[in-house]
Amino acid sequence: MGDSANHSPKKIVKGDGGYVLEDVPHLSDYIPDLPTYPNPLQDNPAYSVVKQYFVNVDDTVQQKIVVHKNSPRGIHFRRAGPRQKVYFDSDEVHACIVTCGGLCPGLNTVIREIVCGLYHMYGVTKILGIEGGYRGFYSRNTVTLNPKFVNDIHKRGGTILGTSRGGHVTAKIVDSIQDRGINQVYILGGDGTQKGASVIFEEIRRRDLKVAVAGIPKTIDNDIPVIDKSFGFDTAVEEAQRAINAAHVEAESVENGIGVVKLMGRNSGFIAMHATLASRDVDCCLIPESPFYLEGSGGLLEYIEKRLKENGHMVIVIAEGAGQELVSESMRSMEQQDASGNKLLQDVGLWISQKIKDHFARRNKMAINLKYIDPTYMIRAIPSNASDNVYCTLLAHSVVHGAMAGYTGFTVGPVNGRHSYIPFYRITEKQNNVVITDRMWARLLSSTNQPSFLSPKDIIEDKRDEEESQSQLEIDDNMP
Repeated sequence: MGDSANHSPKKIVKGDGGYVLEDVPHLSDYIPDLPTYPNPLQDNPAYSVVKQYFVNVDDTVQQKIVVHKNSPRGIHFRRAGPRQKVYFDSDEVHACIVTCGGLCPGLNTVIREIVCGLYHMYGVTKILGIEGGYRGFYSRNTVTLNPKFVNDIHKRGGTILGTSRGGHVTAKIVDSIQDRGINQVYILGGDGTQKGASVIFEEIRRRDLKVAVAGIPKTIDNDIPVIDKSFGFDTAVEEAQRAINAAHVEAESVENGIGVVKLMGRNSGFIAMHATLASRDVDCCLIPESPFYLEGSGGLLEYIEKRLKENGHMVIVIAEGAGQELVSESMRSMEQQDASGNKLLQDVGLWISQKIKDHFARRNKMAINLKYIDPTYMIRAIPSNASDNVYCTLLAHSVVHGAMAGYTGFTVGPVNGRHSYIPFYRITEKQNNVVITDRMWARLLSSTNQPSFLSPKDIIEDKRDEEESQSQLEIDDNMP
């Protein structure tokens, strides 16, 4: 397993039957003799009816839930939740929250619930919002946060703290944390942001500071590994339905109508796949994980012709990262990057729309009516829906419980339905992708009746790669 972002030793605990706990760092690992305090929740009237206030210190959550009777118990993570003893006195806590990277539904809900959780569960009153992403730490832009200030922010899209990409100068950020007397840092962002959080934690650890660093993973694309799904994803899929429905109405209202919808998904096609499965109006879904080709027998253009002859209209959903190698043949900018180090992608939706128009113009057989819809920023900017709001609340409460209990250098998320504390390196070591040899992709192909655009050779190679990767995981699980 890669460990480029995390230089401290991994906390691995072995147990019987192949049990492996990938634990998260704790302040007591590098600051001895820390005092502990009773958890204020035990006197909180809201929790008085709860049979068990506190999570058992030994509770862990299994990563792989489908097992055989002889399977090793495998990798576990520490279960999230309130502990009986906390490592911060409520009056001494000075927390800060920062949001980085692109927008995502639910950011404001997480901010609100961290603030309200600290206030109402733990009696913490000193909370700062760092404005404008990581660079806000050293440009000294802050806002004081309290329950009254954040009361209605979950009804708005975006982030009240503002955001940016890049701007990560670790020493300056930790200097700022020290200067302000901050001792809990809550960082919302994607894999690049979490890598930055890991480096901040390492520097804080090197300086022996009593500062808990906790991450909340954010990606609308659902491409963060280990966790069940990322917040904002359900909202994004629901909102994508509106664009697909509009494309369908436009396409079926004219002769040979084609609706092309571009959805988010730089490297992972989860939004496109789930929106397609949910809508049932899509004839073809194209994602980064599944190569396709345009010309010739079995190609996309041939399939479009066939579909138009059968139905008189069609809807195509394409993820923004699909077909980039085809686009780059005619446009040379594959090596350009944004401030976060992500490749700048060509607009594949415009490109494929033009290719389809050119193809039918050359054929002169069939006049088409093509409508192209790109709802990206409309989806990113909306407030989260009901299920994401509940999820964001659980994330925020879990991360607050973890920081108060003295855990640090961790991120939080649901693993098989149970919220867990996960080491940064497990979140940043790889991206979560649609597995096109999995049943979910087969369900999509069955729903749309599109060809896979893969040769049998491609499928065999993909399965072989997956089996080799699985074998390596099992070797890693069983290593002494």
